[in-house]
Amino acid sequence: MGRIGILKTPHGNVETPALMPVIHPGKQTIDVGKYGADIVITNSYIIYKNEELKEKALKEGVHSLINFDGPIVTDSGSFQLSEYGDIDVNNREIIEFQEKIGTDIGTSLDIPTPPYVKRERAEKELEITLKRAEEALEVRNKLMLNSVVQGSTFPDLRAKCAKIIGKMNFDVYPIGAVVPLLENYKYRDVVDIVMASVENLPPSRPRHLMGAGHPMVFALAVAMGCDLFDSAAYILYAQDDRFLMPDGTYKLQNLTYMPCSCDICQGYTPNDLRNMKKESRMKLIAQHNLHVSFAEIRKIKQAIIEGNLLELVEQRCRAHPYLLDGLRNLKNYIELIEKYDPPYKKSAFFYSGPESLNRPEILRHENRMERLPKKDRLILIDSFKKPYSKSIKNVLTDYGKKKEYDLEILGDFYRIKNELDKVKVENEQDTDNSTQITVVDVPFGLIPIEIDEVYPLAQNETSNYLDMDSKNNIKEKVNNYINNFKEVIISEKIIKTYDLDFEIEKVDIESIALNFDDKEKIRYIADYQFGEGAGVALFEGNVKIIKSRKTGKIRHVYDGEELIATLRASDGIFVLSMPGAKRLHQFFEYPKNRVVVNSDAEPFAREGKSIFAKFVIDIDINIKANEEVLIVNENDDLLAYGKAILNANEIKDFNTGQAVKTRKGDK
Repeated sequence: MGRIGILKTPHGNVETPALMPVIHPGKQTIDVGKYGADIVITNSYIIYKNEELKEKALKEGVHSLINFDGPIVTDSGSFQLSEYGDIDVNNREIIEFQEKIGTDIGTSLDIPTPPYVKRERAEKELEITLKRAEEALEVRNKLMLNSVVQGSTFPDLRAKCAKIIGKMNFDVYPIGAVVPLLENYKYRDVVDIVMASVENLPPSRPRHLMGAGHPMVFALAVAMGCDLFDSAAYILYAQDDRFLMPDGTYKLQNLTYMPCSCDICQGYTPNDLRNMKKESRMKLIAQHNLHVSFAEIRKIKQAIIEGNLLELVEQRCRAHPYLLDGLRNLKNYIELIEKYDPPYKKSAFFYSGPESLNRPEILRHENRMERLPKKDRLILIDSFKKPYSKSIKNVLTDYGKKKEYDLEILGDFYRIKNELDKVKVENEQDTDNSTQITVVDVPFGLIPIEIDEVYPLAQNETSNYLDMDSKNNIKEKVNNYINNFKEVIISEKIIKTYDLDFEIEKVDIESIALNFDDKEKIRYIADYQFGEGAGVALFEGNVKIIKSRKTGKIRHVYDGEELIATLRASDGIFVLSMPGAKRLHQFFEYPKNRVVVNSDAEPFAREGKSIFAKFVIDIDINIKANEEVLIVNENDDLLAYGKAILNANEIKDFNTGQAVKTRKGDK
């Protein structure tokens, strides 16, 4: 659910994900802007209570007070409320004060209910938080506002709070009162709280995980949809001679070598630091902590661009057993994550352990397998060389004709005996399309060879040494899958590798008529990509398939001389032409695969110009980013086709920015 966004404020734009270092008014000595801070957070209550700071802030503004000319967020005193139980300012006063001192984003005075309290207390304090949120909107003039999601460790209360404040006109939605959980490594509970909140907050507004300042949690938090982080960890850890790193925390007293290659770690040795005065040492370690923290944010952004953020999450969460608990808990929210996860990415899928089995790509593949045509006979072949379709075709047969290839690479084959033996398909009664050849492989389990080049089924790598979780996962999938067929023939290697227990009889695989049909392949891909029946709808008539001279792969599909679709080489999916889009539009009922625009956008769509979110009035809720979509008007007239930039929920909620990159309009 990670995304790169732009948060617009009166003092400039901020690219998210972003870390907001905490600035203590009157005490700050480090220029955090030098280390990558585009936005900071400070405490308006501390300023309010200190007459000297208050006077200067009211006269010169908070930007002058803390010497930072970029966007500034101010907290309201809720932290002090949680620490000391009471503060002598009310919600209205602190909102008005934040606006007077020129804060960019202010915060209402929420009640930060701590974890694990009784439900009665959590409910009571949540009602106060909600009333204060409403009051903040009434009090503010032009001040951008945070509204904090509270509800202790009750996910349903967090969801309730998020739903209510999410319908109000706030600019940022922090998720509060998680610091005690982070400090005590309760990452499993943090996942429950964040996911319950994010699911019910508007996608068009940034989510801020309050108090999360250790770089080892950034990747997990971003993957859950968090955009902003704040913490004083960089200075607090430095005061205790501790170095922040993405894989944990290092104590100066235990260091023989410096932990990274930042300027501080290259310029000083641990002994140098130990021999310094505490104040000097603290500043240097704080600078290291800032370097490392902002480097991690940059790494996360690059992972989002490349599409491998969850691989980074898996790496980071192995830094601590309780972080791994958090990652493993994330599998309970995989259906929600899958809605936001783009189906097609730049990077390959790397299997790094059992946690990878819970990735959204695998769930999506399982769901899309249901779209494919059903056959009578199944041949299960063990994974050996990609692309499977080309390798298997070479090893087995070519359009039903026997070849003298070495079949030992696949091992012997056996027929699984079952109650359906009496209705088995006899060889002499075979039709060209009666046999389904499917490869068994980790992590995707079952890959029909017709779709083996579609992302990420071809673009993945797994260790040759399989763990028990992956073996058991495959075993379960195979046992379920074979029930869809009248006859099942399986490679001996699969039976042995995954410890399958069947009553079997040996079979001569060369005696079975097989057909590797390109027309069937393109129809399978279309069904897998667009939905059941799309293949026949797109590719009927005088189908002509053009292949690449260099690779031999399918490139274009025509009906006679009319281009219907192009098969993209990088990820094996179809990019439609206008005739192809018309066929798909005619086949699928409204609103499937559609983005509906208002009359203002209609002429621009027909001219092939991109569609902005504010012009979208309806959409197929299942559309995801990077998918090929149809652009229609209110009457369901096809205007254009293109690629979605956001998913359906985001397009519905955003009122700015691109929603669809139009490929071509129907003038």
